[in-house]
Parts: sequence; C-alpha cells; structure tokens
Amino acid sequence: MKTMDVRWKQRFQNFERAYLRLKEAMELEELTELERNGLIQRFEFTLDLSWKVMKDFLEEKGFAFKPSPKDTLRLAQQSEYITYAQELIDGLDMRNELSHDYSGEKFERSEKKLREETYVALGKLHLFFINEKNK
Repeated sequence: MKTMDVRWKQRFQNFERAYLRLKEAMELEELTELERNGLIQRFEFTLDLSWKVMKDFLEEKGFAFKPSPKDTLRLAQQSEYITYAQELIDGLDMRNELSHDYSGEKFERSEKKLREETYVALGKLHLFFINEKNK
C-alpha cells in the first residue's frame, strides 16, 4: 500500500501544515488583537485535526470505537500510543470556550495553559506521527 493510500497519513499532512502555522503564531510574544484572533483560529484548526488524525490512525490499527474527540484521545492513551491525552482534552475544552470569547478575556486567562500544556502536547503528537509515518 502506498503511503498516500493510508487515510491517517493523508490527514497528517493537513495536521502538520496546521501545526507548523500554529507554531509560527506561538512564537509571537506580544500579540495584537488581530494576531490573538489568528492564533486562536490556528489553535482550533490544529486541535481539530489532531484528534481526527488519531482517529484515522486508530481505525487503521483495527480499533472500532465511537469517533468523538475525547473518546479518541482516551483510547489512544489507553492503548499506550500517547501519554498526554488529558492535555489535549483540556485543549478541546479550551477551544470550545475560546470560540465564544468576544472580549479577549478568556484568551488572557487561558494563554499560559495553551502555551505550556496544550501546545506542548500538540508538539508531542506531531513527533509521534512523524515517527509512525517513518516506520
């Protein structure tokens, strides 16, 4: 089977592009309101793709499960593919909260956790899939 015939590898390409764009935004320190909005949007895209690529990966491994974001991440941890499901699950909760943040106050409260926990977990997931892709 060609590399590109595997669904998770196809979706990983999109996840990787989104992750690298998020990384670019995360490297900015003092954010304008427009930059903050862009960072949140990149975070949302990357997080959504993170669980979807994991769902495709687990399905290829033969798992049958309810494909919800949190269940997918829990199954990945229970199956010992990752050890940071909770950081990503917390990120999903943060994403839901930030998508309704029109004042910027929620972002200010969440920024440290985003930078120090969720973003770090997304980086670990990125490396996990790079390693899996190269097997």
